[in-house]
Amino acid sequence: MNTPIDAILRLILLLGLVGGGVHTLPAHAAGDAAKGADVFAEECAECHSPKEGKNKKGPSAFGVVGRKAGTVADFNYSDGLKASGITWSPDKIDAYVTAPKKVVPGGRMKYEGLEDAKARADLIAYLATLR
Repeated sequence: MNTPIDAILRLILLLGLVGGGVHTLPAHAAGDAAKGADVFAEECAECHSPKEGKNKKGPSAFGVVGRKAGTVADFNYSDGLKASGITWSPDKIDAYVTAPKKVVPGGRMKYEGLEDAKARADLIAYLATLR
């Protein structure tokens, strides 16, 4: 039977499903690459270059999205990172930028992490443009 109560319960269920889905979206889903360039400049550029083939204290960030960890030529990676088996998907980058030492114990990156989920989403959107 289709009573007003049934309609209200269906609406609540639908809103709960939609609302739940919004909360489970990855942080990088709504990133702004232009803002991410600023995040990169502030948080990453001291150690990482966005240019292909230009390593600094850390490896080049060029082409990082989709790249297997520890594979940039001419960069001396930590054993922990080389053995990690990581491929830098947006989700893995998000986790790593949040807490590098937790994701790669024994890694040498001297960065404590970026707590701001929106800034990480913007950063990941920017990194995706480095191709």
